[in-house]
Amino acid sequence: MKGSRAAAAAILILFVAGSWELGQGLYIHAKAWLAQQLLESAWERSRAGGENIPPWPWADTYPVARIHLAERGVDLIVLESATGSSLAFAPGHLDGTPLPGDRGNSVISGHRDTHFRFLKSVLPGDPIRVYRRDGSIHDFRVRRTQVMDARTAALPLAPSLPQLTLVPRYPFEALVPGGPLRYVVTAELVSGEGEQWAGT
Repeated sequence: MKGSRAAAAAILILFVAGSWELGQGLYIHAKAWLAQQLLESAWERSRAGGENIPPWPWADTYPVARIHLAERGVDLIVLESATGSSLAFAPGHLDGTPLPGDRGNSVISGHRDTHFRFLKSVLPGDPIRVYRRDGSIHDFRVRRTQVMDARTAALPLAPSLPQLTLVPRYPFEALVPGGPLRYVVTAELVSGEGEQWAGT
């Protein structure tokens, strides 16, 4: 009798724990889907009105650009500033660096296990198209990928030509978050300054 009660209790505990985990998983996916809808809406309204439109009322950031790699199925809205709160929802444009396409090194950071996971398969020569909120399109080509140690190396912030640098943490499959290593994808502008974009 005691054995059957213990087995029933164990089954009940496993059922509750499984239901909790399933609910948490569904909640995270629903939250991510809703965030993307709100980001898309803020992007469209920002482009139409030329104003800084936050994706939700309490957000301290707003869309500034969109990264597109058609061959890899990547289409990401970039938020202004690379803070922890903004990076939870989208890649972030690093404060103090120019917008993509302007002279200098535009740095965009993103999480290695979500938005920037695709970077581990990007190769030199791959095209990256950036749409800016002002309607301009800027085409970049990946020049190199490298692993850097943030403790001993720094990104060049003032190259002579417009440059785009995409930076997640490294390694991509790390079990423990954090660490000093960064995966740095450097791309150079090849065309598109001043070209206007009419798409969404």
